[in-house]
Amino acid sequence: MKEKIYLTDDMVILNFDLAYPESRSDLLKSKEFKAFVAHYLEYLRERDHRLYDWAVRDMSEKNAVQALCKFARELIVFDADEVDMPYIEDRETALAFVEGIYDFWKSHARYSITTDRRRDVESTVFVASDSQHNQLLLSTFRRLEQTLMGRANKVYRQQPAGTNASLALYRNDAFMFDSTYDALRKMMFIDSVMLRTPMILYTKSNKREWPYEKLDTNPMEDFAGNREEFFCFPAKVGDLTIFIYFHRDFMASGVACANLFELATKKEASKKPDCILIFGNQDGKDQCGFYYDEDNALWVGSVSYSEKITYFGYMKKSVLTLHNVAMMQRGWLPIHGAFVNITLKNGKKKGICLMGDSGAGKSETIEALKSLGDDKIANIEVVFDDMGTFHIHDGQVYAQGSEIGAFVRLDDLDPATPYRDMNRSVFFNPDKANARVITPAAPYAVITESHPVDLFAYANNYGDGIGLRKVEDLEEAKSIFIEGKRMAKGTTQETGISTTYFANPFGPMQEQEMCKEIINQVFDCLQKNNVFIGEVFTHLGCAPEDRGGIVKGAEGLLQFIEEN
Repeated sequence: MKEKIYLTDDMVILNFDLAYPESRSDLLKSKEFKAFVAHYLEYLRERDHRLYDWAVRDMSEKNAVQALCKFARELIVFDADEVDMPYIEDRETALAFVEGIYDFWKSHARYSITTDRRRDVESTVFVASDSQHNQLLLSTFRRLEQTLMGRANKVYRQQPAGTNASLALYRNDAFMFDSTYDALRKMMFIDSVMLRTPMILYTKSNKREWPYEKLDTNPMEDFAGNREEFFCFPAKVGDLTIFIYFHRDFMASGVACANLFELATKKEASKKPDCILIFGNQDGKDQCGFYYDEDNALWVGSVSYSEKITYFGYMKKSVLTLHNVAMMQRGWLPIHGAFVNITLKNGKKKGICLMGDSGAGKSETIEALKSLGDDKIANIEVVFDDMGTFHIHDGQVYAQGSEIGAFVRLDDLDPATPYRDMNRSVFFNPDKANARVITPAAPYAVITESHPVDLFAYANNYGDGIGLRKVEDLEEAKSIFIEGKRMAKGTTQETGISTTYFANPFGPMQEQEMCKEIINQVFDCLQKNNVFIGEVFTHLGCAPEDRGGIVKGAEGLLQFIEEN
């Protein structure tokens, strides 16, 4: 990024390589501070005529910015009685302006970026630099506030006055692609991320609308992105490496990936990835899609630039779609579900997998199982909470995960659940329907280990059955899973009863022929090993307020674990 500051109506990116104020005076004299004051005046012009008139008076906005910055510099040096500017004549309004611009600043999502020029090898200097900047902004605001009040504060709240997150970047010189991908060359890669958690982000979109399509042409043919406007998050997704190239306007989604996917090291990112994703592709097509480049043996995903894709689900599901098609190519079966290893206090351990599309009740049933078996369960190890894989090894089916975090609906969790890990979590739109949280779920070593499968149940949120039902007939069982029926809950554009091939619109639906063969192999192997195959009834789609169905399902799971 060539600019010192990148500013939109709801986001700020500070480039510490080009501008890093060391003192209050440096801060208030900087072009970046003046740019934000001008931004605030534009806001006031439309929203608060009283403050706007006080600030601009009979000047142009450009001259008002200069005068306001000079006024701020005097306030940090002199007492209010010593300041000789017209603004000081109305201290009450001056204080309202200072508090207003501070609140306006905090209403933006704020990020800092820096490269190795401000960072020692394998150190956290970038974190210290960002923290010092945070403290500088906070102390500057307090000085301005206290000068205008004529007294010190009595209560001090240590708010994150600076950024919400900071990125340490590097140039990945080990570019492994042919000329088709030259537009991606020299884009900055993310080496480390600092999140100030709990991190609360507000996005303009709160659900997915676009389906995922199999493309006939390589998205790179329509990519003309400026390398200075993109960053790359090199993600380890299960056993795969996926380079996520995202436009800076979607920094919230790029940064939030740090809570969901393992970040590849420089050494790991120096190797050819299995997939790449262009997120915020300015192709004007309004689509999400993927393409297999046979010449480069590379899966390529693309999500068109749009305000709609600010919803994090677009980022997450695009990455997982690439993961799923790449794993099917290897003969592994993508599972849209949740897998946990339950260990009882008597030492008995079972691998439990619940499969179903969004809103089926997978995570909710696992949460209910945790509460229900509190006095019997010694440990619950999460392998995956949304997307994983089954594979066959030595005649047995094993599960692996893909994500180190969980992206879940706040509405579907027990009220206490979001608060248990809130100090490590990223929240999206907590005041809206379909509010979400990303919280760390499992170490990377756990999700990439092979875990035996003891129970495989379809999460049925639409039927009136109770508890857990074993399906003895293999063909009937396969038909239930393949039909992928559910009652949609409003997390996507769907409503009412819907069906999705193998309950997975992220790869299996688009590659049904490839997927069906793997399904047959896996289900045959499960049956040969006497693995429980069936369905668990959650009632979440037909009676979302009634938790009785989920509890009954959890009771059935606990009974299975105890008796088998």
